[in-house]
Amino acid sequence: MWMLSEHNQSWVAEFILLGFSSDSISNRILFIVFLILYLSSILGNGLIVILICLDSHLHTPMYFFLCILSLLDMGYVTTTMPQMLVHLLTHSQDISFAGCWMQMYVFGALGLSEGIIFVVMAYDRYVAICYPLRYTIMLSWGLCTRLAAGTWVCGFSFSLIHTFLTMRLPYCGPNIVNHYFCEGPSVRSLACMDTHLIEMVDLVMGVFMVATPVSLILASYIRITLAILKIKSTRGRFKAFSTCASHLTVVTFFYGPATYIYMRPNSNYSSECDKQVSLFYNVFTALLNPIVYSLRNKDIKGAFLKVMKRGRVA
Repeated sequence: MWMLSEHNQSWVAEFILLGFSSDSISNRILFIVFLILYLSSILGNGLIVILICLDSHLHTPMYFFLCILSLLDMGYVTTTMPQMLVHLLTHSQDISFAGCWMQMYVFGALGLSEGIIFVVMAYDRYVAICYPLRYTIMLSWGLCTRLAAGTWVCGFSFSLIHTFLTMRLPYCGPNIVNHYFCEGPSVRSLACMDTHLIEMVDLVMGVFMVATPVSLILASYIRITLAILKIKSTRGRFKAFSTCASHLTVVTFFYGPATYIYMRPNSNYSSECDKQVSLFYNVFTALLNPIVYSLRNKDIKGAFLKVMKRGRVA
């Protein structure tokens, strides 16, 4: 579908999302697989949020930030998965221009917020291991609240800039997006004008919102590693490292693919490769977080057992 501008130029009024396959049987199989992944992500992250809210022993800065991470993951995956599931079962694969704009904005906002919360969580581990006696003083609830609020504000603000620059480009055809959702680089590749200037702006934003957080996380873990090496007890070193291993795992799965997608020029754009890579930081990271944090965390498992016991008693 097209709409006319004031100068009789055709402009795209909607986009067609190709998804992963045009075969109906393959789409039904993919629907079942992605539905299981989506529900598992929602249930896993939702369970973590409930456990942290119910168990007073988990009312600490570490679990407060983990709760925010789980909320971001639920919103993050819900921005793309439900629509993809509908497209897998129906012949209609279109999305309106406004719908694409909104999906790109919310997806980017939650993704950027999640990237920043990883930095905050790294700082939490840094304070806990390097300054354990001053932990509650350095990470007061007032500071935690401000860090959480700043995370959301930065994410939604910078995503607005990225989305505005992408969607204000002229899209006069074609309107077929070889992706399963409206991701910035995939939509921008359809613009009927040179996008080098916007790519440069995106690169600067990418350095600020991707390279800078990764650098801060690495700096935190260098200090953490040096502090752990000073611990004389082998058991103590293992316990200190185990509290960081979960965070490092999910950070790697999130920032690795995201860096590949967003910190490169359009000339290196590959739609088929991008669809697969984006699944890692969109779908699998949201699924991985509750698995990693619940299986490796005695406090989470203990809180779950308490809730189960209360349910049996009731």
